[in-house]
Amino acid sequence: MRFAGRISDWNEAKGYGFVVPHDGGDRAFVHIKAFQPGARRPVDGDLISYAISKDGRGRNNAVDIRFAGQRIEAPRPRTAERSRRPLPRIAMALGFFGLLGAGTALSVLPVLVPVAYTLLSLASFLMYVLDKAAAGHGAQRTPESTLHLMDLAGGWPGALIAQQTSRHKTVKTSFQSVFWFTVVANLAAVFWLVHSGTARLLSTAWLGM
Repeated sequence: MRFAGRISDWNEAKGYGFVVPHDGGDRAFVHIKAFQPGARRPVDGDLISYAISKDGRGRNNAVDIRFAGQRIEAPRPRTAERSRRPLPRIAMALGFFGLLGAGTALSVLPVLVPVAYTLLSLASFLMYVLDKAAAGHGAQRTPESTLHLMDLAGGWPGALIAQQTSRHKTVKTSFQSVFWFTVVANLAAVFWLVHSGTARLLSTAWLGM
């Protein structure tokens, strides 16, 4: 027997929430793994249809979940889904590194700028990936403020790649708002450092270049 209900109290970081049935009764636990393969991530208010399964303690778990109007489809390779989504943000990050390389080759940017962006991006990428893994295993998470500070310092290109390849922090609107603010703030700060000549002085002092 299938039921219809609405998603509530969805925790994007942990991948679970609840469904409140339209016809009344007890709400059921919802886990991201119970959705049809290839389905998008749910948000509060989504209408779904589902079946009920009891866990070992007799609690209701929603299984075989489909969004309202979603057809029943055979599982598809996840690689096909992921091959479409990562490209925009990855392209933005790689395009930015391309601009850094061109600017350095034309002596517009000191060597320190691409070196700093590369190292900080690698660090940021690892932090996002590890935070995603921690979320999946219920381990201690990296504070969002730490991720934002790393992005502000210049790790945002690596964050762009990590967000898409690991599907992490891309849905949470509040996080994305602060993230894009850190990107703009970082670019403004680097523009000032380059325009004022400070970046070249630092590059000469630290790298001799």
